[in-house]
Amino acid sequence: DVQLQASGGGLVQAGGSLRLSCAASGFTFDKYGIGWFRQAPGKEREGVSCMRSGYTYYADSVRGRFTTSSDNAKNTVFLQMNSLKPEDTAVYYCAAAWDCTWSQNEYDYWGQGTQVTVSS
Repeated sequence: DVQLQASGGGLVQAGGSLRLSCAASGFTFDKYGIGWFRQAPGKEREGVSCMRSGYTYYADSVRGRFTTSSDNAKNTVFLQMNSLKPEDTAVYYCAAAWDCTWSQNEYDYWGQGTQVTVSS
């Protein structure tokens, strides 16, 4: 069974930090593109970052503030979020695809989402 489990969300003040985790099971995640997406209330889901084979890609809105990393031994990908802003408030999802892409249709597996709330 392929599963992705996102965790680490919470409530933080603007300027603070959070680290999200995406634990993968049922497949070897380092052969996939692992993307992070987010959906704010009333908005469409958008891409945040993607990592595959050591390469990472970031949306313009988070570049320089968010960092993706991985622990291969734990089959886990992390999203370190620094200098958080109220506009980063959203449900964050991790997902797996054959390669990194901003096209959400290409992602075969999705985690359940974790809520991040940034207060001003």
